[in-house]
Amino acid sequence: MFALVDANAYYCSAEQVFRPDWRGRGMVVLSNNDGCIVAANRQAREAGVVKFKPYFEMRALCEAKGIIVCSSNYELYGDLSAKMMEVIGRFAPEQHIYSIDESFLSFRRCEAAIPDLTQHGHILRRAVWRECRLPVCVGMGETLTLAKVANHAAKKIQGYNGVCVIDNHQVRSQVLARMQTGDVWGIGRRLAKRLEYMGINTALQLAQMKPALARKNFNVEVERTVRELNGEICKMWDQARADKQQIFSTRSVGERITGREPLRQALSKHAAIAAEKLRHQGSLCRVMLAFAASSPFDDQPVSYRQVHRFAYPTDDTTRITDVVSDLINTLFAENVRYYKVGIGLIDLVDGHFFQQDMFDDHPSNPALMKMVDDLNHRYGSNTMFLAAQGTEQKWAMRRKLLTPQYTTQWDDIPRIKC
Repeated sequence: MFALVDANAYYCSAEQVFRPDWRGRGMVVLSNNDGCIVAANRQAREAGVVKFKPYFEMRALCEAKGIIVCSSNYELYGDLSAKMMEVIGRFAPEQHIYSIDESFLSFRRCEAAIPDLTQHGHILRRAVWRECRLPVCVGMGETLTLAKVANHAAKKIQGYNGVCVIDNHQVRSQVLARMQTGDVWGIGRRLAKRLEYMGINTALQLAQMKPALARKNFNVEVERTVRELNGEICKMWDQARADKQQIFSTRSVGERITGREPLRQALSKHAAIAAEKLRHQGSLCRVMLAFAASSPFDDQPVSYRQVHRFAYPTDDTTRITDVVSDLINTLFAENVRYYKVGIGLIDLVDGHFFQQDMFDDHPSNPALMKMVDDLNHRYGSNTMFLAAQGTEQKWAMRRKLLTPQYTTQWDDIPRIKC
């Protein structure tokens, strides 16, 4: 048996951990630069809020309904997620963290030790709530896809109280009959539309499709989904996800950039972010792409980009930032109000087995980079950074509705008065 443990409206729930007075109220969380709504809890959706709509279109509704609005507090979400995953991992011998708010568990070779899986799921839920104050739902099934289906039922179908176990044909049929094909893991909106034309509207109808027909009309992944819905294991999580072939760090700025130095600082910041991601997956880059552009909605939008090929592959932030400084004159133009900037690291190679060159006159400094990464991981991002990134980052991401970073910033640690 497998289990999928998923937090309910995670961003909103994380905001409520240190604000119990917000529980039970409508809440939304905004995207970068407070652009659109990326998370909305049940109360907000019932009030009419639509996810992924621009916030300016929903602002009046939120104010009229008294819905709480927050900027994305990624530092808080990441730290609380790590704590939640640690608690979840105690309930099974194998765990795979699928996303910031989802975790798979495997009960292989220990199912006999758990006589009641439903009770085990409820104990898990209570433990996460007791130790993290985060609400989660638990779905269990014979395959990863059925675990996803069960989790959907635990959240959406009344009577399961947050835990659904699909362990027999009757329960499986009942749940699949009440689930749309578009809600099945791996199907999505486009495939669901094609299935609808074939008269397949529910997950149960999809499970009843012949696997060979699914492969012929769609692809092998749909065939695997059909087999998994019938209890046949066809998918397993990857213990080591495939490395990314390209790494980008790009973002629209909170305040338009009009000067050469602020542009250099913004690009240096993105170079540091991309380089840290590069080191995290153990890769080196041969080519860097730097770009800066005004808004596409400006009267005369402009865009500049430059490509640099390193003589020797690198993951060193200092080397990459040096190149950014050299390219700044070709990226900056007077009278341009830059809105979006970014760095891309492409043509990546495996850093674990790459043969270094003794003639490299500017070798990387892995010890220095490891120290920087360790300090930033331990004490919070940007604890240590290159001076090229600047200290007054007026162009930084706009988060006017940001809540305190209760667990990652010393100044934001909650104070309790007795």
